[in-house]
Amino acid sequence: MSLFNTIFYKSYHTRLCVTSAHGFHLRPAASFANTAKQFSCNIFVSFKDKKADAKNINALLSLSLDTQDCFMLTARGKKAKEALETLTKQFSRLMQNDQESEPAQKEETLYEGKTITGETIAEGIAIAGLYEYKTKKISTQRNLSLHNALKESLQELDNLHAIYGTTPGGNIYLAQKELLKTLIQENKTIQAFENTVKKISDSLAGTSNEAKISDYQDLLGRIKKHLGLEEKMILPDIPFILIAEDLLPGQIEQLSQSQAQGILLKRTSLRSHTAILLRAAGIPSLVLTGPDGMEPLSFSNPAILDAHTGVFICTPTQNDLQKAAKRLQKNTAKTLQIRAKRFEKSYTAQGKPIHLLANVSDVKSAKEAKEEGAEGIGLLRSEFLFTQAKPSFETQVQAYEEIFALFENVTVRTLDVGGDKALPYLQLPPEHNPFLGIRGIRLFQTHPHILEEQLQAIFTAAKNRPIKIMFPMVAYVQEFIQAKAFAQNVAKTYALDICNIQFGIMLEVPSVLFQLQHFNEVVDFYSIGTNDLSQYLFAIERTHPILKNDSDLSALYEALLKITAEATKPVSICGELASDQKALPKLLAMGIDTLSVSPGYISLIKEEIRHV
Repeated sequence: MSLFNTIFYKSYHTRLCVTSAHGFHLRPAASFANTAKQFSCNIFVSFKDKKADAKNINALLSLSLDTQDCFMLTARGKKAKEALETLTKQFSRLMQNDQESEPAQKEETLYEGKTITGETIAEGIAIAGLYEYKTKKISTQRNLSLHNALKESLQELDNLHAIYGTTPGGNIYLAQKELLKTLIQENKTIQAFENTVKKISDSLAGTSNEAKISDYQDLLGRIKKHLGLEEKMILPDIPFILIAEDLLPGQIEQLSQSQAQGILLKRTSLRSHTAILLRAAGIPSLVLTGPDGMEPLSFSNPAILDAHTGVFICTPTQNDLQKAAKRLQKNTAKTLQIRAKRFEKSYTAQGKPIHLLANVSDVKSAKEAKEEGAEGIGLLRSEFLFTQAKPSFETQVQAYEEIFALFENVTVRTLDVGGDKALPYLQLPPEHNPFLGIRGIRLFQTHPHILEEQLQAIFTAAKNRPIKIMFPMVAYVQEFIQAKAFAQNVAKTYALDICNIQFGIMLEVPSVLFQLQHFNEVVDFYSIGTNDLSQYLFAIERTHPILKNDSDLSALYEALLKITAEATKPVSICGELASDQKALPKLLAMGIDTLSVSPGYISLIKEEIRHV
């Protein structure tokens, strides 16, 4: 909106105060800015002598709003009053949802050796030598332009968000992606990025907002990595406990693939992005709070990190080591016991068989699913082939063949882009609400040539195997009928036998609930995508960093009951609800006997089923 237009509008103001102990950091700032973008009026945040555009994440973060800081929110233009009211309510929710995490309940265990107290980030116990954080710079010849490095960085964050989903870890990568988009618009060279990070780091140093620095440094490191300039941790190839001042969120992935048994951090918070990702990785970890008193580092002598009791024992006695080893053995035995039964079929306590399939994104995750005991693939996200550049027909066939060879039961979802998933080479028209626009099955209308080649590749790779084809975002019976006819025509055109191919839908659009009797006549199966079904039931974007629809899922359960009661074709669930241990009894009670979850959850969910 131009200044000429806004001068005729009244300005609306309100004073807001930061009550979160973490200040106004990346995740709430990303949510706040995204909401502000929904309004065409001008919206500004004023603090001391600074003024920032409320629609710009980086500008908001540059204000360094700390705990107890109060600022003025101003809106001027069309629907300014509505914008101010909406943002005021949202800010209140953001502050309420961002309260300090309650420290984990500590167990009572006494050790004889010198101990240092800490707060538990992730529970567990570790016995290993103490190793101090070290890094080295690695230079490789990538010959990527800054433009392509930025594109790959955004894609990497997209992939990480897809892996973590709507968990706190997923929200971190979503917020980082939004921040990077803003930085790309404001900084056109890598030197500009470095100057921005330095400027922000200097301004935040010594404040409780200091945790924000890690997100900027993480993004800068990610971009440099794609340019061939990486700073990587030097880690031992034998078990160790790492001690560091703090870590960047992006370093947790390297640690999870290393011999790290535990992590000690001297400076972080329980709600930092690093802490959230450590919990997601399941690495026992503490943030030290007690007096240092640490002996000189000795990697050769074992130390104990007990995140159950919240202590680090730097000089344990023999009794201490025996006690810690006993608890570690107990933890390990439980994990191994569950994992040892991962290839066994899962039966409920009443003896009903429940089938556990896997949601996979590529050949690697399909192999992981096989190793984790999956009985098949309930959701193959075919987008992995299309992320960077349009794949050739041969590339698609090869990837599908590798995956199909692993399992007899495979369900492939046709290309599902649009909404929060974009392809750099696929031009979709600008949409005010892309989640309600061209995505999923609607691509048959706009990009039939891409789907024709994909279906040809799937049919070719199937080689008469009993593969299932699933169309996403189906809202009407006629859409499915047309898509199936399209697929049959592809098979006829290329003389491919599809007599063993079944066709079904990803049930995620609420309109299907009221057409089930008609869908029963044409589909071979249903797979419920609870993520999008929840999104459209509650009108809350499923990737939203703050707004959640999990406070009361009664409406979702009512929808699932309706589906299971009226569907006459096989029904499975492939959304995140399938891996929710609390939801399992309800889902099984509805008669659902097929669940598809991430590979890492398979053994755990199988064990839970045995006790339902």
